[in-house]
Amino acid sequence: MSTSPSATGTAADLAVVGAGAAGLVTALMAMRAGLTVALYEQGGRDLSSSAAWRAGGMLAPYCEAEGAEDDVVRLGLRSMRIWPSLHRNVGTEGTLVVAPPRDLAGLQRFARLTEGHEAVDAAEIKLLEPDLAGRYRTGLFYPGEGHLNPREVMPAMLGELERGGTRTHFGWTGDIGMLREGRIADCRGLGARDRFADLRGVKGEMAVIRAPDVALNRPVRLLHHRHPLYVVPRGDGIHMIGATTVESDAGEAVTVRSAGELLTQAYAVHPAFGDAEIIEFNVGLRPAFPGNEPRIVDTGRVIAVNGLYRHGWLIAPAMAEIVVGRITGTVQEHEVLTCA
Repeated sequence: MSTSPSATGTAADLAVVGAGAAGLVTALMAMRAGLTVALYEQGGRDLSSSAAWRAGGMLAPYCEAEGAEDDVVRLGLRSMRIWPSLHRNVGTEGTLVVAPPRDLAGLQRFARLTEGHEAVDAAEIKLLEPDLAGRYRTGLFYPGEGHLNPREVMPAMLGELERGGTRTHFGWTGDIGMLREGRIADCRGLGARDRFADLRGVKGEMAVIRAPDVALNRPVRLLHHRHPLYVVPRGDGIHMIGATTVESDAGEAVTVRSAGELLTQAYAVHPAFGDAEIIEFNVGLRPAFPGNEPRIVDTGRVIAVNGLYRHGWLIAPAMAEIVVGRITGTVQEHEVLTCA
């Protein structure tokens, strides 16, 4: 097990178990609230074993209303107000949603189910995304949304935690009940099946490509009746393409079918993606409960955060705010909180 040099024999106020989106954000917000924190993570300090590492990082509460429950949307909107104070490189360029001509009915449906958008025509799409000029006649622009790069945010948060005195323990496989800290935030994701019998994994497959001839300013969602897709720009011609949603937690590799769907739809967004270099295919297993609604369960010493599903980065700050509020005594109840 790898332990940070700052580790001492004194127990911290709070142990955070799990260094994914929920764990890192909870640890950081707890430390900023004045609590001493210890962070325990089964994986390595590169953090690449987490589903959060493989996520698109879209902060899209309005778009997610198309399929998510109301509490997820409310948590996402609250998180949008918190994110600027958590990380300086959060993109605020909004989201563009487009559809091929044969799927314009899907675009109209998406507009009915969501708020916070402006209808845009071909000329306005050209202004927003010059590289998509002439490809789409109409779309929806969500100016109040944003995005981040998890592979920048996670190391930055870890660095701030360690500089602030948080003790970090990587390769940790111990028993939560044996930890000495006064309170414990269980943010283990699928590792918490010993606590939640109804927790399941939902497979999300993604690709990272390098396409120097395509420059996007913001996440672009392509609606499709069978294979919807999003493209998230990460700078220097790098784009994240995602993501499938497969009701299975089996398999750690992208299937041929999914790879073909991702790349075919990326090509539909812009033909230059057909000449892109494939940098990575990867899979993340998202923890989800029935109904895909998140939970915070406070059992006294342990407060468990789980079921963030595909909304981890979107709702993690609001979930962490509730957890820290429970520990400091400023939060008594919330719609996602259960006290046992």
